[in-house]
Amino acid sequence: MIETTGEPRWRRSKRCATGSCVEVARAGDLFLMRDSKNPDGLPLSFDREAWEAFIAGVKSDEFSNV
Repeated sequence: MIETTGEPRWRRSKRCATGSCVEVARAGDLFLMRDSKNPDGLPLSFDREAWEAFIAGVKSDEFSNV
């Protein structure tokens, strides 16, 4: 389980029109990601290096064939 010192502030894209989107938050040194349809589920967590690699992959369309 991810221990935090307070509630993370979850954000989602302004382009999210359906409410079924990915949300992200910061918790200390971690970047968190969850499915907005399941806010009580455990989020994925990334350290800075992994988060930056993930964002770079998204921007380069690395996951389009997954």
